[in-house]
Amino acid sequence: MDIILHAHHADVPDSLREQAETATRRIAARLKHVANAIVRFVGDGPTRRVEIVLRGHRHGEFFAHANARTFAPALAAAVHRLEAQVARVRRSKRVPQSGERSG
Repeated sequence: MDIILHAHHADVPDSLREQAETATRRIAARLKHVANAIVRFVGDGPTRRVEIVLRGHRHGEFFAHANARTFAPALAAAVHRLEAQVARVRRSKRVPQSGERSG
């Protein structure tokens, strides 16, 4: 899986880039068959924005974004939103095993 990090009008420290890469790999591992991921840091104006796009072969595209005063909380919120999307997809495709209760 390729991870592309973009910084648009933003100075992003290496530690934050590593956090974004680690979180993206962790989420992609839950999906399997992820072709690439794009993490975009946008620093226009007083707010900071983080956008994450995961493109998969089977699941299509997942997109999450968040705004905050600094990049760290925006990244955390975007990762949380992306995790929620992935969890919804995984729950909807999960087949109950024999003996499991559904409902």
